[in-house]
Amino acid sequence: MTALDLTSPVAVVGSGTMGQGIAQVALVAGNPVLLYDSVAGRADAAADAIGGRLDRLVEKGRLTGSARDEARDRLRPVTSLAELADCGVVVEAVLEQLDVKQALLRELEEIVGEDCLLATNTSSLSVTGIAGALRNPGRCVGLHFFNPAPLMPLVEVVSGFATDFTSATRAYETARAWGKTPVACADTPGFIVNRIARPFYAEAFAVYEAQAADPATIDAVLRESGGFRMGAFELTDLIGQDVNESVTHSVWRSFFQDVRFTPSLAQRRLVESGRLGRKTGHGWYDYSADAERPEPHTADRCEPPAYVVAEGGLGPAAALLAMIREAGITVRDDEEDHGTRLILPGGGQLVLADGQTSVEFRDVVYFDLAFDYRRATRVALSASQDTSPKTLAEACGLFQALGKDVSVIGDMPGMIVARTVARIIDLAVEAVAKGVATPEDVDTAMTLGANHPLGPMEWCRRLGQGWAHDFLEEMHEREPSGRYAPSLALFRHYSSDQWEGTS
Repeated sequence: MTALDLTSPVAVVGSGTMGQGIAQVALVAGNPVLLYDSVAGRADAAADAIGGRLDRLVEKGRLTGSARDEARDRLRPVTSLAELADCGVVVEAVLEQLDVKQALLRELEEIVGEDCLLATNTSSLSVTGIAGALRNPGRCVGLHFFNPAPLMPLVEVVSGFATDFTSATRAYETARAWGKTPVACADTPGFIVNRIARPFYAEAFAVYEAQAADPATIDAVLRESGGFRMGAFELTDLIGQDVNESVTHSVWRSFFQDVRFTPSLAQRRLVESGRLGRKTGHGWYDYSADAERPEPHTADRCEPPAYVVAEGGLGPAAALLAMIREAGITVRDDEEDHGTRLILPGGGQLVLADGQTSVEFRDVVYFDLAFDYRRATRVALSASQDTSPKTLAEACGLFQALGKDVSVIGDMPGMIVARTVARIIDLAVEAVAKGVATPEDVDTAMTLGANHPLGPMEWCRRLGQGWAHDFLEEMHEREPSGRYAPSLALFRHYSSDQWEGTS
C-alpha cells in the first residue's frame, strides 16, 4: 500500500497546537488540508497562525516564498464535518477523552468514503478502544505526532487490535512521505516512547524524594554525565507537570497499577500546589524574572591521588583507565584481578555504580555511569557516613584531574544515570519481547522522540547483555517492592548470553 496521493485532501479535526502542527506538516509536504474545529472561529484563527509560521520559515530561509504561497492556497478552514467527505485521511487531534474521540470518529465514518483512513493522534488512550466504536475499526490507526509536530521527526504508527495491515501500511508510508520518520508499534499503554521513558522521570524523582540530591544536581548529572539533552526536572517543567503526571498515571492505570510505573508523590504535591512549570512561572524551578537558577552541587577542588590500583578492567567504565594515565596518574594493575574497581592510595575503593550502597562496604565511594566518560563534563560520586574523608577527597581529586566537575550525592543505590539507564533497558527489552516494536524501532523512537543519547537496545549492547539484569537484581535486593525486579524478558535476554556457545 502506497502513501496518500498528494492530490488527495487531508482533514485535521481540532485546531489546537497539535492540530495546527499536523496541518502544517501535511501542507508543506504538498497535500491540500481542510481544518475543522467544533468551536466557531477557531479554525480560521488557526489557519492565520499557520500562515504566520510559514512566513517565519521563509524569513529563516527554510521555505521559499512561492512554496509558502502555494501551501497557504492549499489550506482551507471549514465549518462543518460534512465538508470533509472527499478526504483521503482524517487526523483527529481533539480532547484526550475516549468518549469524545469515539463520538467524533463515529460521525466521520458516516461522512467520509470507505477508503478514507481515520487516524487518531492520541498519546495515552487505546487506539483499540477508540476504534471499537466504529462499524469498520480496521481503517482506524494511531498517528502519534510529537510536539512540536513540524520540528519533531518521529511519528508512532499504532496498530489497534482490529487495524487492517493495509491501513497501518498506508499510514506509515504517508507519514514518511510527509518527511517524518515513522515507527510501527502495537497498541500498548504509552506506545513506545511514553512507555519506555517513564523511568527517566521516575528515577530522578526517587533520588530527590530520598533526599540524595536536589533537582539542579540531578539534572546536571543526567545532562553532563548521562548525555541526555535535558534533565528530568527541567524537562517536566517544560512539558508541564500536570501533562507529564497525567501520562504517567495513564500508563500506570493501563498496566493495572504495575509498581514499575508508580507515579511520584513529590510531583503530585507540585501539581496540587499549582506549580505546573514554565507555563505558570514556577515548577521544580522558579521562572520569575528576578529568580536565580539554582546551581548543581559541585565539590571543591581536591588533590589527585599519585596512583591507583586497577582490579579488573572497570567494565563499562574501561575508558577511564587510559584517561587516568593520560592525566599523569600511575595505574598499577593488580595481577590477581579481584574485581572491577580502583584502589586509592589511602586504601579506599572506587567502584562503578552496581546497585549496591556504600554503607554495605568499608570505605567505598561509588561513581555513576556516563554516556561517554571522555565527553562527560560531570561525574556523580556517592559515599556513606562510613566512608573516610580521605577516600572521598582522593576520589574527587581523581575525577577533577580528568577535567570533570564532581557532584557528591547521598548514599543512593544505583546513583542517578545508572539506575535510569538500567530500568529503561529493562522496559525496552520487555517491549520488544512482547511484540510492541522491533529493536530498531525502539531505538529510533527513543532517540528521535525522547532525545535520548542512545537507544536502549544500543545501551544494552554497549554495557553488555547482562549488565542491566545484574544491576537490577542488586537494586531489587535492596528495595524488594518489585519496582526494580528484572523482567522475565530481561532474564531470558541475559540467560541466552550466558549459555551461548555451551553444550
